[in-house]
Amino acid sequence: MSGSRKSGSGDTTVDVVVVSAGFAGLSAAERLVSTGRSVVVVEGRDRVGGRSLSGEVAGVKVDLGATWVARRHTAVRDLASRMGCTTTGQFARGRNVLWMTGRRRTYSGTIPKVSPLALVDMARIQTAVNQLVATIDVNAAWETPGADRLDAVSFGEWLDRKNALPSTRALMTVVSKVQWGCTPGDVSLLHALRYIRSAGGLDHMLDVEGGQQQDRIVETTQEIAKRVAERLGDRVRLETPVRRITQDDDGVTVSTGSSSGSGSGEIHARYAIVTASPAHRAAIEFAPALPERGEGLTRTWRMGVLSKAFVAYEKPFWRTEGFSGEAVTDTGTVFITFDVSPASGGPGVLMAFCDPRVFDGFGPETRRDRVVQQLADLYGPQARAPIDYVDHCWGAEPFAPGGPNPAVAPYATTSFGKALSEPHGRVHWAGSETAGEWAGTMNGAVLTGQRTAESVLTLLSRDVREGASR
Repeated sequence: MSGSRKSGSGDTTVDVVVVSAGFAGLSAAERLVSTGRSVVVVEGRDRVGGRSLSGEVAGVKVDLGATWVARRHTAVRDLASRMGCTTTGQFARGRNVLWMTGRRRTYSGTIPKVSPLALVDMARIQTAVNQLVATIDVNAAWETPGADRLDAVSFGEWLDRKNALPSTRALMTVVSKVQWGCTPGDVSLLHALRYIRSAGGLDHMLDVEGGQQQDRIVETTQEIAKRVAERLGDRVRLETPVRRITQDDDGVTVSTGSSSGSGSGEIHARYAIVTASPAHRAAIEFAPALPERGEGLTRTWRMGVLSKAFVAYEKPFWRTEGFSGEAVTDTGTVFITFDVSPASGGPGVLMAFCDPRVFDGFGPETRRDRVVQQLADLYGPQARAPIDYVDHCWGAEPFAPGGPNPAVAPYATTSFGKALSEPHGRVHWAGSETAGEWAGTMNGAVLTGQRTAESVLTLLSRDVREGASR
């Protein structure tokens, strides 16, 4: 990658060391550098972008990870614009497909129109969710009135208590898989409500037009990160995993290096900004050790797991048949699809979200066959003749695996949530998970990176004033 070193070695002294080169880390570094501060960004992967990753199918650039930006995602949109990246609307014209309980139906709009009874039940559950969401303190969910009660049950248990119909439960399972990489029974009700509130409500979370799936980045989302890293130049060090962070009254020392010795060395700084997800903080040894709440956070805020596949065809044949390319299914490997074709003339590209439990354990050919078969069930026999295929299993990533967001079980939010952004001495935290509004999005990541950078800049200025007065 132009403008960044593949690995770093030896000792370095800077004002701030930033751990992880995702959207939060790069945004923090960009802000710090703009004020003249010296910065090093260390990344364990061989690339920047975090849970954003570019791929290609039939010559079309696709997002193997984070994909969409909403109109209200102004921070990441501004960053994309400054980096020369552009947006395109997510295609959503035509009828959607629903495959449920072995039956194929079509519908229009966000919510499948299965039956009058199912629609009434879905509206009932949505109303109940929205009522609870309105009570959530988005910046400190653990301080929400009744937080202990909401955190004591899973989202799935709550749906059971509300006697949600199977159709409603199936749709909420799709929401849970896409947002947290798990089923409703694996995620705390409080955690689910926090993310729904941070996303602007359930409707905004689910909608394409006017919602979170409004637009895609033409150049791919990772391209934004690549261009920021290019501007930062050799301040960004790849394949440089952090193993230990020690601190005293004068500063921090970040020790890097893999078992093979690559990227080994020490970075000395006044402060550190760690943007790794809570679960991945566990890979770093801290001295002094994290407080009990911080340790608990790394143990209990595990990452969810999600996989994606892209299947390309000569043309988006489903469009000529009046279909949008959106589909929801309750069985098999694929559970939701979208049309990410570059143009109506072709090639046609369907993006499929895949359940890792029945996907990741198979070889590439089997994974491909499973996805193509389901697309044929959804869109007809033409789907059996793809011209290209690519997929990505986030749970199989060799470094910092998992995604898209933490799948936080009951009790973990009220017990450990405060440690998300509570500084540990000279170590400050950023990252999508630490956001209030827009947690779980690239927009939230950018905002937390900028916000944490401002906090550290204030501390650096204070240090200068105090040093001058001595």
